[in-house]
Amino acid sequence: MEQTKQKKAGRKRGTLGWVMEFAGRKRAYFLGSVVLAILGVAASLIPYLIIARIVEQLLAGNREWKYYLTQVLFMALFWLIRVTLHSLSTSLSHAATFTVLGGIRTQLCAKLSRIPLGSVLSDNSGTYKNIIVERVDAMETTMAHMIPEFTANILLPIAMFVYLLVIDWRLGLANLVGAVIGLICMFAMFAKSRGGYELSIEKTKKLNDTAVEYINGIEVIKAFGKTGSSYEKFVTAAREGADVFVNWMRRCIWPHAGTMSFLPATFLGVLPVGLLLYHNGSLSAGAFITSIILSAGLIAPLVLAFTYTDDIMKMGTIFGEATEILEREDMERPSEIRKRPQNSDIVLHDVHFSYKDKEILHGIDMEIKQGEFAAIVGPSGSGKSTIARLIDSLWDVGAGSVTYGGVDIRELPLDWYMKQIAYVAQDNYLFDTSVKENIRLGKPGATDEEVIAAAKATGCHEFILGLENGYDTVAGGAGGHLSGGERQRICIARAMLKNAPVVILDEATAYTDPENEALVQASVAKLVAGKTLIVIAHRLSTVVNADKIFLIDDGNVAAFGTQEELLKNSALYRKMWEAHSMARDEDETVPSGKEPVNA
Repeated sequence: MEQTKQKKAGRKRGTLGWVMEFAGRKRAYFLGSVVLAILGVAASLIPYLIIARIVEQLLAGNREWKYYLTQVLFMALFWLIRVTLHSLSTSLSHAATFTVLGGIRTQLCAKLSRIPLGSVLSDNSGTYKNIIVERVDAMETTMAHMIPEFTANILLPIAMFVYLLVIDWRLGLANLVGAVIGLICMFAMFAKSRGGYELSIEKTKKLNDTAVEYINGIEVIKAFGKTGSSYEKFVTAAREGADVFVNWMRRCIWPHAGTMSFLPATFLGVLPVGLLLYHNGSLSAGAFITSIILSAGLIAPLVLAFTYTDDIMKMGTIFGEATEILEREDMERPSEIRKRPQNSDIVLHDVHFSYKDKEILHGIDMEIKQGEFAAIVGPSGSGKSTIARLIDSLWDVGAGSVTYGGVDIRELPLDWYMKQIAYVAQDNYLFDTSVKENIRLGKPGATDEEVIAAAKATGCHEFILGLENGYDTVAGGAGGHLSGGERQRICIARAMLKNAPVVILDEATAYTDPENEALVQASVAKLVAGKTLIVIAHRLSTVVNADKIFLIDDGNVAAFGTQEELLKNSALYRKMWEAHSMARDEDETVPSGKEPVNA
């Protein structure tokens, strides 16, 4: 336990530490890029020294044109060296940067698969999309240029300042007059902008989330004539975001202008001090001119370095968003099986579970033997799907335990345990690839014949053949090219192809018509022979033959038993059965020309 705490504590690191981790084997590229950038900036400053030497020679009366031609050629050479070094530096930094961005995205996606589902669902899907795609991509230019150029443009002015002190310490210090005033303005700007940057990020995220929500719900918005009110929500978010930026800029405009004006103003101190010293005879003309030229050479690096301050804040915020996800607690599981389960019995003992500080399950006790057909029923919001997700290890219990074959599932490797469960949820998700490949996800490497056999067994084969390209038809994003019932049956076929010892159907027949529902139920009965089947259902008629029916009410097991036992002993179950039977009878008496609506 202590080692685990130390490991978690060790994951807390700064932005640079994360960058180096994400860079992997190419972290040396960043170091090489910085070295080349420093050499490049040094090469760009050498011409200033050459100009100072030329001025000194002119004052000394040197009229030899070959000398000046040679010096000019040297200036051109160092300019070419500077351009070459800059190109090599940015090439290395870009190579390392793209590795970092790829590493961030890879680790974020991998992390989402290791943390509890509740931790993922606590944020809007637009937030994850914004962080992984747009926000990470926004760091590319900053990171590729900031690390080498910011470093070089800070180190070289320091070196030149030391050199100015060597020439004349008084002129060296005079260079700091403008910098001191500029820094005072900078601190004033930071003070006025405190909270503004964080608020702008918050409002931008809200705008992105609202935009994603608006686009995803555009069909419903149009169908119900809510275009105006829904669009107003997006406009409000956009206006609030714009107001934050405008107010932030208004507060900071004058300190920012002062910083940009005074920070690079090296002549503000050098010229008056130098003239005074030269007039008093304590400074030679050559040293004065050299100091002026070198002071001019300090301006460009300082201005360029200062322009990265906003980018540094931006990158730090983005890294903070990404690392907040990466530093969430994983679902702790061992890497190897220490104790092998004896069978596929599933037992929940005194299980408590909370979501956002609200307890959903209050001491659940359930036992499902290997090969049993168990049903979990109850009113909406009673906790049925939560139980299914806990069994599937999508969440961790808050207290109590879930065991598989006598072993706590938290003591089993996550990858191994996931292979033991075939789970079909209420929200049937298909990827934007062919129907065949969506089914094949249940068993990577399955032959086409195996895929087709699973489709036939779950009543999918006929409608798939009727699609535009049969099994090669692309399902579309989230299966958008197919109906809800079609997506559902494909997901069931995918689960069946997995051939796992335990099958969980969470409202898996909610959208199937009666004819196909009967076919799916018959197919499931054949395919789960010898397996443990858990069905979460609202339509009680689909689970009347279950070996056990667990009635969940307000996070508790209100009763359990067979259909006959519950009808005899549970008033709540009788009430639910009567309501279901009445709804089913009404469906059967729908006037001619209208289709019945499934419960």
